[in-house]
Amino acid sequence: MAERSVRWGILATGGIAAAFAADLVDLPDAEIVAVASRRPEPARAFAERFGAERAYGDWESLAADADVDVVYVATPHSAHRAAAGLCLAAGRNVLCEKAFTLNAREAAELVALAAEHDRFLMEAMWMYCNPLIRRLKALVEDGAIGEVRTVQADFGLAGPFPPAHRLRDPALGGGALLDLGVYPVSFAQLLLGEPDGVAAHAVLSAEGVDLQTGALLSWASGALASVHCSIVGGTAVTASVTGSRGRIDIPAGFFHPDRFVLHRDGRDPEEFAAGPADGPRTTLRHEAVEVMRALRAGETQSPLVPLEGTLAVMRTLDAIRDRVGVRYPGDTGVPRLTPA
Repeated sequence: MAERSVRWGILATGGIAAAFAADLVDLPDAEIVAVASRRPEPARAFAERFGAERAYGDWESLAADADVDVVYVATPHSAHRAAAGLCLAAGRNVLCEKAFTLNAREAAELVALAAEHDRFLMEAMWMYCNPLIRRLKALVEDGAIGEVRTVQADFGLAGPFPPAHRLRDPALGGGALLDLGVYPVSFAQLLLGEPDGVAAHAVLSAEGVDLQTGALLSWASGALASVHCSIVGGTAVTASVTGSRGRIDIPAGFFHPDRFVLHRDGRDPEEFAAGPADGPRTTLRHEAVEVMRALRAGETQSPLVPLEGTLAVMRTLDAIRDRVGVRYPGDTGVPRLTPA
């Protein structure tokens, strides 16, 4: 791709779409050219707000827009398979919000579609693109804390969310796990890969979604990860990685940190902080920059957020839901998993 502005389409007009669009506007080599919603009114309002040329009241028109280099899919995750699949089949590149899909089967279908049409596809796991998370991963891989023994991470919101809220609706993939738990699981797997064993317990709502879930992931190496998510209690939202020769602690907001502390045996603690060039900790621009870099390089996936890693996370989320008994309408045809 020539060194010109990358032309973005935004599919959906909710809060995360607005946050992403606001960061795109600040990037000199990005341009929002089209917006789509299921109704024309919110699409037009969003387009006017962010300076997009075209507003569509249906997804198909955006998918067919040949002026769009890449589509950012920001619907609820229950619609990711349909929305991202439509765009890929029409020849668009796609950045799709997380959780990537409702289940691993849908995720595999999207990956297969991207390969069939030779299109770029990436999960919008902004944590993986964060400069400090990348630095932390490099330190762990370089042996700064020795062999990883345990990972701990949590993400909980106080709520309460009423029964009509999307987080309580099984048809929308409701519950704590896919909305919040995807972060602790993804953090653990960033450092350790796909687990060999999964055990989990949850408290379910009357609708059948998980109000809070705790899982213990295990690896053949002997490493363990304890992950927790909740929509009925505000947790510390911290993470810690313990190795055979030290520990790394990430304070509140671990998935978009502005600092972390490295503790190494026999040394004073070292704090690693975000630099001025990293921008505010809430920025989504790092994942946008990575998408545009990959497109210009002719890549069909990002080394920072590889598709096999996304599939592995979805398999773990499936396994956790299987253990705790959460099933979605979109799970038809998903095989039951044998408890670890």
